[in-house]
Amino acid sequence: MPTEPDLRSFSEFWPHYLREHSRRGTRALHFAGTTLAILFIVAALVAARPRLFLAALVGAYGLAWIGHFFVEHNRPATFRHPWWSLAGDFRMYGLMWRGRLGDELARVGRAAAE
Repeated sequence: MPTEPDLRSFSEFWPHYLREHSRRGTRALHFAGTTLAILFIVAALVAARPRLFLAALVGAYGLAWIGHFFVEHNRPATFRHPWWSLAGDFRMYGLMWRGRLGDELARVGRAAAE
């Protein structure tokens, strides 16, 4: 497995994060997992059922890690940079919702892989 560059800020981490999510299937699983987590969090708050927060974590990380281990064939960034990874997930999610992820991939010099 290639060594990770010495990352000192989120702005340095972001291009690395996108490279770690180069396959469309990995990004789709992240998108589904983040959507699922948001829905479970809202349901937990509305229904006052704290256990749904656990379902949010399991759903989000479960789908994301399936993408990394079986689609991308790499190790999730969460293991090395949990907070930057979480910020990256939401940044990527927002870009995907707005249809701007392709532009961002091109901006950082990473073409979208199929």
